Amino acid sequence: MISNIIIQIGSFLLVLLACVIPLGRYMAKVYGETPPMQRFFGPIERLIYRLLGIDAKTEMNWKHYAVALLGFNGVGLLLLYGLQRVQAWLPLNPQQLPAISADSAFNTAASFVSNTNWQGYAGETTMSYLTQMLGLTVQNFVSAATGMAVLIGLIRGITRRSSSTIGNFWVDLTRSTLYILLPLSLVLSLVLVSQGVVQSLNTSQTIELLQPIVNVDGQTISQQTIALGPAASQIAIKQLGTNGGGFFNVNSAHPLENPTPLSNLLELLSIVLIPAALCYTFGIMVGDKRQGWAILATMTIILLGFTALAVGAEQAGNPLYQKLGIDDQASALQAGGNMEGKETRFGIVNSALWATVTTAASNGSVNSMHDSYTPLGGLAPMVLMQLGEVVFGGVGSGLYGMLIFAIITVFVAGLMVGRTPEYLGKKIEAFEMKMAALIILIPCVTTLLITAIAVSSDAGKATVFNSGAHGFSEVLYAATSAANNNGSAFAGLGANTPFYNTWLGIAMLVSRFWLIIPTLAIAGGLANKKLIPQSAGTLPTHTPLFVGLLIGVVLIVGALTFIPALALGPIVEHLLMSL
Repeated sequence: MISNIIIQIGSFLLVLLACVIPLGRYMAKVYGETPPMQRFFGPIERLIYRLLGIDAKTEMNWKHYAVALLGFNGVGLLLLYGLQRVQAWLPLNPQQLPAISADSAFNTAASFVSNTNWQGYAGETTMSYLTQMLGLTVQNFVSAATGMAVLIGLIRGITRRSSSTIGNFWVDLTRSTLYILLPLSLVLSLVLVSQGVVQSLNTSQTIELLQPIVNVDGQTISQQTIALGPAASQIAIKQLGTNGGGFFNVNSAHPLENPTPLSNLLELLSIVLIPAALCYTFGIMVGDKRQGWAILATMTIILLGFTALAVGAEQAGNPLYQKLGIDDQASALQAGGNMEGKETRFGIVNSALWATVTTAASNGSVNSMHDSYTPLGGLAPMVLMQLGEVVFGGVGSGLYGMLIFAIITVFVAGLMVGRTPEYLGKKIEAFEMKMAALIILIPCVTTLLITAIAVSSDAGKATVFNSGAHGFSEVLYAATSAANNNGSAFAGLGANTPFYNTWLGIAMLVSRFWLIIPTLAIAGGLANKKLIPQSAGTLPTHTPLFVGLLIGVVLIVGALTFIPALALGPIVEHLLMSL
């Protein structure tokens, strides 16, 4: 069993790390003066600038960059909301699905624009093909590109000297989409189609069951409706862009969304492919690849720790089942452990690995039901989100979040030795620390505030379908997912209500854009500073010591903030289960 775990997780990491250098180097060139593949993409890029009236050579200060970003995403929010409200009268709606309610449309628009992709609805029975393609898939691209643009702006702020500008948002957005996300998505979608992922504009098909069944009402069911649609194209970008929104309700547990072991591996790799490669891109752009490897090592160590917790908890099984005489031990006839909510074709290791990868990477897609995990197994993905989605995190947003933690780490280390903190040759002063504090605190405050409102109001408690500690965990998980722009759900919570649609929608917007603004402010502040030569008192930020310090800061901030809430949910549930 141990060897099986090591082989599966080790193989995943080896393939991932093998892709880091080539993709990371390619992305560094994309954001340089002469991006690769200009013969093919160059004319398209220039046409976009000409049509939109953009001067690609004009750079922006951080305020103008932020205004352009907020304006673009604000328009996207309104357009996506409007598209859902009128989808009943638009083409490519073979199921004749009605318009989306106002509260659900707001929640979905906020979710996809903020790169959260929280879904309070069943995709195949709610969204028309046009809404899926023109609305949701487009936002999967541009919300991911927005995060990458902010990261590149921050990196320029770190590397530039006495500069008032950090780049051009429209150029960064266009290149992220055109040179990186589109080609990767095209290749992945074709491979997924070859594995059996559906890509069709035909309406749902009704088939006769080979073995009719009798439902709980005594009625004989002899037919099944098979949902179809343009799924593969959306699934490719949902994974590569760390979006996670499923075309089907059960997401990547659906056989037409994730049909084979190869599709499972490719989709899982896609979740962390760009976030991991961006660490190498960062190292190239700052002129010291060791900096990128240090950040990647930090992310990988934290992920492996929580993956071990999830796999161990699920493989150990549920002691309550054992008291009932249920055999859940691994043997030649069964995988053993807690298989509730999991598929036998994936098993515990691939299910738990996906659960931790998707919550570490701000992706939110699932191939098993997290609500059915053991208390400690469910705690692992919850805590990974509560760390601020900096362990790989969203494309761009995960790395700029981890860089903020790096800035805090050098500040703390500077206080220990009585020296002004520096990061990559730039002094970290009061302004940077104030902005960093906002970035760290906003998701924490939002998570706990939404949880408190939900569990203390009748509207919030009305759709909590499990009592006690588990019910509290479901609410805490939902608030955590929204406030950290992840999008996965614990299930067991009726979230498609005006109460949750409104509050979680607000949380997603706040935690996305109120973090982007101070991040860009830090970028602008650092860009305006001079480079400080290294001295004997400079803290090296590429060593194992710094990696250890950075891991400690990330974990301590999360622990100090959320342990009281976790004690009311998964921790006490684990203690009760073990009695």
